Amino acid sequence: MSAGGFGVYVHWPYCLAKCPYCDFNSHVAEAVPEARWVGAIVHELEHYYIETKAMGQAETIFFGGGTPSLMSPDSVDAVIQAVTRLWGLAEGAEITLEANPTSVEAASLGAIREAGVNRVSMGVQALDDEALRFLGRHHTAAEAIAAFEAAAGIFPRLSFDLIYARPGQTVAAWRRELKQALAHQRGHLSLYQLTIEPGTRFWRDGVPAAEEETAADLYEATQEMTAAAGLPAYEISNHAKLGAECRHNLIYWRGGVYVGVGPGAHGRIGAPGANVAVHQIRDPANWLAAVEKAGHGTGKRIRITPEKRREELLLSGLRLAEGIDRARWRALTGADVLAAVDRAALGRLEDGGFMVLDARALRATPAGLQRLNAVLAALVPAL
Repeated sequence: MSAGGFGVYVHWPYCLAKCPYCDFNSHVAEAVPEARWVGAIVHELEHYYIETKAMGQAETIFFGGGTPSLMSPDSVDAVIQAVTRLWGLAEGAEITLEANPTSVEAASLGAIREAGVNRVSMGVQALDDEALRFLGRHHTAAEAIAAFEAAAGIFPRLSFDLIYARPGQTVAAWRRELKQALAHQRGHLSLYQLTIEPGTRFWRDGVPAAEEETAADLYEATQEMTAAAGLPAYEISNHAKLGAECRHNLIYWRGGVYVGVGPGAHGRIGAPGANVAVHQIRDPANWLAAVEKAGHGTGKRIRITPEKRREELLLSGLRLAEGIDRARWRALTGADVLAAVDRAALGRLEDGGFMVLDARALRATPAGLQRLNAVLAALVPAL
């Protein structure tokens, strides 16, 4: 078992519609040959099992997309059974599926729970109908709340996403919306500031990002309200009650090993310490053809140098409120975390109230998390 944990990511690339802010590998399709797709996912899992069987049981499975709640429950079950047959599932393993709060998807949630999914992450994105139309969503705020409440009666663990720092959004308006979200939360919220990514429709249309000062004010209001509600940030954009954190994402941020299957999926495998980055072919049709021909759709494999590995661990680990556990870092790299940073810069950041170093961990303070890019640039000038 890796010091950072071991999980499996399954990418389902299809959606009912492409959202204008989305730069994920998602595609609109009227019909999907689902049996072929599930067969290909299972073949790719079998391919990567050969390289990762020494990892032991999977601690997590995460169905992401795209919109994996459009998969049939039988398909979800087949994938879970394949992971169980190959690696086995650790006791209490977290199995997450991303879903949208539409009536089509909500109707299948009970059967998806029966297939073994025990955590749902719902893409609500806003609790304001005008904002939902702007974001290209196909549900209303009332429908989203109804779907979420229905899911809460089915799944033991539940989260939903919201996007804030939308054009023209004020702190007062966001506080009202977030207050409503906190009234419905079940232990976990993902709260993302809107970013305008190249290639998206928002980018092509020239939609403006929030002004830096406004974004900072919105961020501070978010931290204040979630902490007061008992859901402090455990990562820059993720908030949870103690014990309700997304364990799969923690594997990424803590530098663990994970198998990624499906078009465009990424994985980190290899020994010692997840030192091989694996990228699956991005185009769905090309990925499917490659898997059916060769048993996998790997686009590229990159061996990560020890120096690059340390940089990655800093970038991901300092996103967490817990920071970088020094014992875990030593297990993953063979050295102390202080060997990877500019110590003089670290001293200045500590004096300025942006970083804390103690016997257990190196971590950013709340002020440091708000300025993490600048903090990282100071700690590791080569980044």
